[in-house]
Amino acid sequence: MTTFAYPHLLWLLLLLVPMAAYYVWRTRQGGAALQVSTVAGVAGAPRTARYYLRHLPFVLRCAALALLVVALARPRSAEHNARSTSEGIDIVLAIDISTSMLAQDLRPDRITAAREVAGSFIADRHGDRIGLVAFAGEAFTQSPLTTDQGTLQTLLGRIRSGVIEDGTAIGNGLATAINRLRESDAKSKVIILLTDGENNSGQIAPLTAADIAKSQGIKVYTIGVGTRGMAPYPTTDYFGNPVTVQAKVQIDEGMLRKIAETTGGRYFRATDKAKLQAIYDEINTLEKSKVEITEYTTFREEYLAWALAGLALLVLEFLARSLWFKSLP
Repeated sequence: MTTFAYPHLLWLLLLLVPMAAYYVWRTRQGGAALQVSTVAGVAGAPRTARYYLRHLPFVLRCAALALLVVALARPRSAEHNARSTSEGIDIVLAIDISTSMLAQDLRPDRITAAREVAGSFIADRHGDRIGLVAFAGEAFTQSPLTTDQGTLQTLLGRIRSGVIEDGTAIGNGLATAINRLRESDAKSKVIILLTDGENNSGQIAPLTAADIAKSQGIKVYTIGVGTRGMAPYPTTDYFGNPVTVQAKVQIDEGMLRKIAETTGGRYFRATDKAKLQAIYDEINTLEKSKVEITEYTTFREEYLAWALAGLALLVLEFLARSLWFKSLP
């Protein structure tokens, strides 16, 4: 986009109006004349190109003046740029992968729903480092903190039940997530812990892990997954045939709520996939990354081309008036 450093100088272009008016008046008045007795002998003489172009020097002079005025106004192209810097948040997703996560009260089952919703959450967190921890009877790191969303989504898709000893070691899962954030220098550190049961294994008590998180400035959001009452759970019968049975949903909400309160987070209950999605959306809103945008404009001066064009027209006007349209005094 072209702008002018001194746009008020463009008002000088109005000088072209009186110049043109004066030129027309002077042309009609006539200039020097030679008195003769009759012009009958030359009245029928053909008119040459010089006659039809007799006003060209004045047109060139006006065009040159216009170009020089534009050059004085300093035309320049403006390029607008923006540079953004973000103060990212380090987040660890701790996901329960015990066999109870195969229950089908969330469609198609709890663990698949958890993966899909977590994947959407990750996709919305540009600039943040995110890690993955999975736990059942023990806990392990599926992915360290990273900003590589492609790798993170791939590793998230590989989370499934049955890969480690069964059980629900909430304390171990939380402690492993804390360990991933231990050396983080981010101003905001968050753990989102998702489980569908009660702590029944592991070496670390969940509330002890919560106290550790608090001491390290880590905020923990806890999510209890499962409908209220009974939930359909796939299993096999005595002969090894797949069957679905109704199992009681038992979530230690008091303990999950205490973990969240201790660390300054919040506890949520997801009774279906839509509710789980809404919970992650709310956490996404609560934990917004701070982004600073610096806007700046780069100018490139263009007056030189206009000035050279104006001077070239002045030279052309001078040559035309002095050589081609030269007249007797």
